Amino acid sequence: MAAFAIVAAGSAWGGLDQVRAEPNLEKRSKLALDNAGEALKAAREAYRSGDTAAAEAKAGEIMESVDLAYNSLVGTGKNPRQSPKWFKQAEMGTRELGRKLDDLQREMSYTDRPAFDKAKAKIQQVHDDLLRGLMEGKKRR
Repeated sequence: MAAFAIVAAGSAWGGLDQVRAEPNLEKRSKLALDNAGEALKAAREAYRSGDTAAAEAKAGEIMESVDLAYNSLVGTGKNPRQSPKWFKQAEMGTRELGRKLDDLQREMSYTDRPAFDKAKAKIQQVHDDLLRGLMEGKKRR
């Protein structure tokens, strides 16, 4: 029930412009990842209904959302090892998002798959950066 409320709240935001308006950077990161999940769902539905152009357009929104989520967390200036809550949530969220995008690509025709390769690479890069931050932390002098 709570998961449904989070998804419903994420879709009620209505896009990245309202996500960017969130003053709390950690919450902004969560909302941006929720928006990426909603964009992925919309891409899946568009592809299933035969609208490949709309599905491809959602790939850009997914990348932008993941980038906003990561940059919001970096903007907090917090050390991921000392304050891991939001960083770990984002790491798990990007891992799940990457898995779902991989599943979508498997459903797609071989010729339509490259449209999501950039989004897949971006998600993997952000996931790796988040994981590296959680494992290594900031360098001490």
